[in-house]
Amino acid sequence: MLNPKPTAGRSLGSENPSHEDGVARRPAEPRSFAPTERAAADEPFAGLLPQAWDRIDPEAVIRLAETAAEAPQPATTGDPGRRALIVIPCLNEEAVIADVIQQVLNDDGLIDPLVLVADGGSSDRSREIVADIAARDPRVRLLANPGRLQSAGMNLAARVMGGERPWLVRVDAHADYPKNYASTLIEEARRTGADSVVVSMDTRGEGFFQRAVAVAQNSVLGTGGSAHRLASHGQWVDHGHHALFSLEAYTAVGGYDESFSHNEDAELDLRLAEQGGRIWLTDKVRIGYYPRSTPKALAKQYFSYGRGRARTVLKHYTPLKIRQALPLAVAPAVATLALAPLSWAFAVPALVWMLAALSYGVLLGVKRRDRAAFLSGPAAMIMHLSWSAGFWAQLFTWRSDRKPRPPVGLAPQAVS
Repeated sequence: MLNPKPTAGRSLGSENPSHEDGVARRPAEPRSFAPTERAAADEPFAGLLPQAWDRIDPEAVIRLAETAAEAPQPATTGDPGRRALIVIPCLNEEAVIADVIQQVLNDDGLIDPLVLVADGGSSDRSREIVADIAARDPRVRLLANPGRLQSAGMNLAARVMGGERPWLVRVDAHADYPKNYASTLIEEARRTGADSVVVSMDTRGEGFFQRAVAVAQNSVLGTGGSAHRLASHGQWVDHGHHALFSLEAYTAVGGYDESFSHNEDAELDLRLAEQGGRIWLTDKVRIGYYPRSTPKALAKQYFSYGRGRARTVLKHYTPLKIRQALPLAVAPAVATLALAPLSWAFAVPALVWMLAALSYGVLLGVKRRDRAAFLSGPAAMIMHLSWSAGFWAQLFTWRSDRKPRPPVGLAPQAVS
């Protein structure tokens, strides 16, 4: 089950003309809101998106206030290879969504950027805030995401508004972005010929526990040496925090698998690599990420991460890396503590893990001279145990995931 499954796929590198001059090319398409009439056999997302989505009219899901027509129009002259479709998946992000939009538009290197906020049904004021921004700025649109998941929002945005824009940029609401973020990613893709450019993450915390989590996630203790967490130089990688895709490469592999609520990024990277795509981890820009601020939220997040990784393994028959295999043993080790009354030997694996995590956390606290850093050990233990439990839970229940799922609702969401 954990051996690689051989696959045969076309090479993106051999068929992507972007490797010749650094500019991804595709047949020009008008930026029309009319429903697509392409045959299903020619549709890049065929077989992956819900079939009902073939009948979606973009006018039903994209909201643009009439007053936006009176706003100054963005410049459309210049290098067309610098045009980007920037997608921000959103769900109840009223506190940060305006700032994130402003950050990604604070970019002098883009030509005619289009920002789509893919809202999965926010119950707060997120949609109203975006609609108000769109009324003043024609570069911003509100996209109703009936699939709710980030992966569904990305796929729908690429489908209905990709057009002649050669680049697809993913922006997460819970992060900080530097000036000229998207244009720097584009320049990196053009310089390297990469099909995907990923970025490193600097995890930051505000509250005491969140700071402890941040220390853990910025260290080997919490990430096991993951390149996009610890790397300090540009390099080719097999996975990283998703930032930019060549739209041609993204559609060629079918976009995200929407049956994945977590680990959809790593699963897509596997398919991209199978078809000869290349992923570049840039050192030109980094993003700031804010982790969960409570133990319960952190545990829930990493439990889902573990389930997602297990689904990826089951789908692609890929082996786990050492940094993933070691935490996999944590849940069984903790479970054997129940047998400790029979023999002290049953307690040894869990005690060794606890001692190692707590000791490393103490070292990090001493090194950083930060009281919160001393709690990075317990924070990492929550991450390890929850990830391991999620992975095993998915393995034991994976057959139930093979049952057909009901179609998602497609009713467009009105914006007031």
